[in-house]
Amino acid sequence: MQTLSTTVTDLTASTDFETTITRRKTRAVKVGNVTIGGGHPVVVQSMINEDTLDIAGSVAAIRRLHEIGCEIVRVTVPSLGHAKALAEIKTQLLATYQPVPLVADVHHNGMKIALEVAKHVDKVRINPGLYVFEKPKTDRTEYTKAEFEEIGEKIRETLEPLVISLRDQGKAMRIGVNHGSLAERMLYTYGDTPEGMVESALEFIKICESLDFRSIVISMKASRVPVMIAANRLMVKRMDDLGMEYPLHLGVTEAGDGEYGRIKSTAGIGTLLASGIGDTIRVSLTEAPEKEIPVCYGILQAIGLRKTMVEYVACPSCGRTLFNLEEVLHKVREATKHLTGLDIAVMGCIVNGPGEMADADYGYVGKQTGFISLYRGRDEIKKVPEAQGVEELINLIKADDRWVEPE
Repeated sequence: MQTLSTTVTDLTASTDFETTITRRKTRAVKVGNVTIGGGHPVVVQSMINEDTLDIAGSVAAIRRLHEIGCEIVRVTVPSLGHAKALAEIKTQLLATYQPVPLVADVHHNGMKIALEVAKHVDKVRINPGLYVFEKPKTDRTEYTKAEFEEIGEKIRETLEPLVISLRDQGKAMRIGVNHGSLAERMLYTYGDTPEGMVESALEFIKICESLDFRSIVISMKASRVPVMIAANRLMVKRMDDLGMEYPLHLGVTEAGDGEYGRIKSTAGIGTLLASGIGDTIRVSLTEAPEKEIPVCYGILQAIGLRKTMVEYVACPSCGRTLFNLEEVLHKVREATKHLTGLDIAVMGCIVNGPGEMADADYGYVGKQTGFISLYRGRDEIKKVPEAQGVEELINLIKADDRWVEPE
């Protein structure tokens, strides 16, 4: 497998070494003015909640997401009317804001809908399990090879016009497989398994490739983290075996809300990103879509794939701590959180001070009761009264010409 590397340098007291995440090499897929894969930074996505027929509401929701860092926005398109509404949504975005890469989410029997909406968006997402309706038989025990292939041909017939339309317009497709909506014949043939998910995606990929269309992004989503991880890893293995280099969209679907929803999403997305798998992500929370974006960037920063905010290093506090660490960390964060790309360490004592924070840009360390030692990297710059600590930290950053005023 060919790879690209994203390197994070970690400096210790005695030696330099590199901690490397080796990203899987993928083809570049353009979605409007954003590129997924091809070594580009991992792209952040979300989806609006508004009914797409509410044009003004949808435009406002798309703009809100884009303004806080969502790079691609998905909208649901359940009918032909919704598909046509996207033409006006795109027009209004251009007139009142700027171009935003848009993805249309098309599900049940979506050929006519997909063909219409493909005129107005940058990418169409289809779900292989729902794209062609298979009427279930209550007495079925298996699918014969002939039955399996017959439905496969029907899928080709309905998918081909969409593939040709996207190909000729230079647009993209996401083949989005969900563990909870596998087609019946996949369930009977492969079971409710990651293998069934992968085979479902491959069937659609091969149709696209036969029509010389490769602007494809793949997603393998599940609400259970182990299934989501296994499906993506198996998808990568099968693509490597077949010489495919399609980028992957990562997400834990229906993750829920609150702390646990964030933990589930981080466990699934972060695990795969740390092993080099993944080119675009969406955190699916049962909350306002705007709440998803900070989680996405937090995951990417923690993994070392993007740096979009201050990285705070802080010890957990103990009996050696010489000041109220939680309170001081809050003050430091409030004063500096608008800065980009800095590492700032807040340490309660000398034991957890210079050694533990050696790779930080600036350090705020309790070394003597009532006083704060300020560091630039490994070097202690000055000792100041505790009451002046945050102010003097800001002055140090300003002296290095790394300060910007908050908006």
